[in-house]
Amino acid sequence: MFDHKDSSKLYGTTILAVRKNGHVAIAGDGQVSFGSTVLKSNAKKIRKLGDGSIIGGFAGATADAFTLFERLETKLEQYPNQLMRACVELAKDWRTDKYLRRLEAMMIVVDKNISLVLTGNGDVLEPEDGIAGIGSGGNYALAAARALASVENLSAEEIVKKSMKIAADLCVYTNCNIVIEAL
Repeated sequence: MFDHKDSSKLYGTTILAVRKNGHVAIAGDGQVSFGSTVLKSNAKKIRKLGDGSIIGGFAGATADAFTLFERLETKLEQYPNQLMRACVELAKDWRTDKYLRRLEAMMIVVDKNISLVLTGNGDVLEPEDGIAGIGSGGNYALAAARALASVENLSAEEIVKKSMKIAADLCVYTNCNIVIEAL
């Protein structure tokens, strides 16, 4: 989805969600890149939604992601306490609406019960292991989190923190300015 060869677009995100022992944590780095230039190092790509019981993170174009967050907020009002239903309805709109279809972003949203990855292809995916990563360094963070998840004494928050550090060490589009939210 993200072709870093096009220097006219903004890049640089890693979002990771980890669910462990009844807790969920989601983290995002702060880097925004334009081609090979870092434009901002402390962007906040994680935010609480609804009444604060849902956390979302985005990868992709910032304006597109904020549009999707607003649409998701509307769906959450329409379908209270039904994160899956709200996300499916958003994905339907995202895939079929002429304007929304052009948005370049991905999202991870979590509540106390479920973690979901949403894409512009109409996908609403629940990771089977409770771990999801998106964005430029998403696969690095995902691999690290899967490896760390089996460590008994690490919490979901500790896993996302360590995994994001690993991703930042490997991905030039990811930095160590990490924001973590947990439920």
